[in-house]
Amino acid sequence: MIGVDDISIPEPLIDLFEHASLWQIALLLFGGMVISAVAGLAARRLPALVFDRTEGEANDAFIVSAVLGLLALLLGFTFSLALSRYEDRREMVLQEANAIGTAYLRAQLIDEPQRARASAILVEYADNRLALAGRIDDRFEQRMAKNDELLVELWAHTARTPETSGANPVTSLFIASVNEVIDLDAARKNARAAKVPSAVYAVLMIYMMATAAFLGYSLVGMSTRIAAVGLFLLFSISMLLIVDIDRPLVGMLREQQKPMEDLLVFFASASPENLSAIAGEARAPAR
Repeated sequence: MIGVDDISIPEPLIDLFEHASLWQIALLLFGGMVISAVAGLAARRLPALVFDRTEGEANDAFIVSAVLGLLALLLGFTFSLALSRYEDRREMVLQEANAIGTAYLRAQLIDEPQRARASAILVEYADNRLALAGRIDDRFEQRMAKNDELLVELWAHTARTPETSGANPVTSLFIASVNEVIDLDAARKNARAAKVPSAVYAVLMIYMMATAAFLGYSLVGMSTRIAAVGLFLLFSISMLLIVDIDRPLVGMLREQQKPMEDLLVFFASASPENLSAIAGEARAPAR
């Protein structure tokens, strides 16, 4: 039996779909299909390969329809897979923003000195998470290291909370909310690392080239061949869209960060001092 691990994908092909620019991928796909179509046309004109064109031409339309239909089906499934991962990443942004906000509010219920420091760490952590959602640059590794350092420091302060605030339901809720923040950090990292396997892109690319070669062999007339070139362009654009959605770190299409941005705006207006002052006014007896 041959397993998935036995399939070897060339390293340049993996680098192409993971790190190459969209322009490079577009040129390779479109140029490759045009070259394949020219090769198919050349094969059609070789007398040695033309056995009985009058018998085969009647079935060419059915075969072309089947080949194009299967290619469209493969592209559709791949797009659905990439879009599903994109929606998962987008939903996790909201979940993480809610978890950080909940931990921040529950931090206001514990005693000092854990209250102020835990609140400051959560604010800094949310700001760093928003920065990590952008394009990869020279500071990406530094931000990732800072992300892990902040989580370690946050948990260290959380672990000391029962000593300062006592073991009570409020402390338990705060610890649970911090634990959820840590869990979502791992979940978002995994979601951003999960991609459509490179083997899927390799098979799609090979099938697109084979389809182009078959169209070059089957289509007759300048107008139909020009239409085929337009079809190659559409297939290339579809493939680029799938690749871009599937690359959250280097692509142009990224999950929306509005929940995290709104959370930072909330932090700016709801500092621990402001929340304490509001709570004090609420507890003050009416005159």
